Amino acid sequence: MSINPKTTAAIGDHPLHPMIIPFPVAFLVGAPIADLAFIGTGDGFWARAAIWLIGAGIVMALVAAAAGFTDFLNEPRIRSLNDAWYHMIGNLTAVVLALINLYLRYAQGTEAAIKPWGVVLSLVVVGILLFTGWKGWEMVYRHHVAVLDAPGQTSSEPVSPHHGGESHRHAA
Repeated sequence: MSINPKTTAAIGDHPLHPMIIPFPVAFLVGAPIADLAFIGTGDGFWARAAIWLIGAGIVMALVAAAAGFTDFLNEPRIRSLNDAWYHMIGNLTAVVLALINLYLRYAQGTEAAIKPWGVVLSLVVVGILLFTGWKGWEMVYRHHVAVLDAPGQTSSEPVSPHHGGESHRHAA
């Protein structure tokens, strides 16, 4: 088993970052769905819904980032994980692209900005979120970031950040 890098942004033993991330993900995944609904129906409701989803996704991503950055900056073992860097840089990239998308929609109008760049940017953000979600999964399930050991169980092996974090135990 690996040493569990401790989360610092938590309520009791409950890490905040994983509690918050479903919100920006849901909003940002909903945006291209709304874009496609607008393209399919021409109903301006969907264009307005998409801009609101992007805006809400950005706001909630910043809230999630505050918790994630707290963990990242305060725990050297998390910073030593390549997956943590990919997760952070990818999510920052997704938020910047969402900000550009929001600006284009605001500047050009919610409906005019959707074809083609609005929907393209929304889909690229979703693709990045798939990658960063996978990296987040790697941190939790492979590197045991913010995972508490079972009562009475202790961790004995360090996280191996640059070699995938695999345990070096052998089956008996």
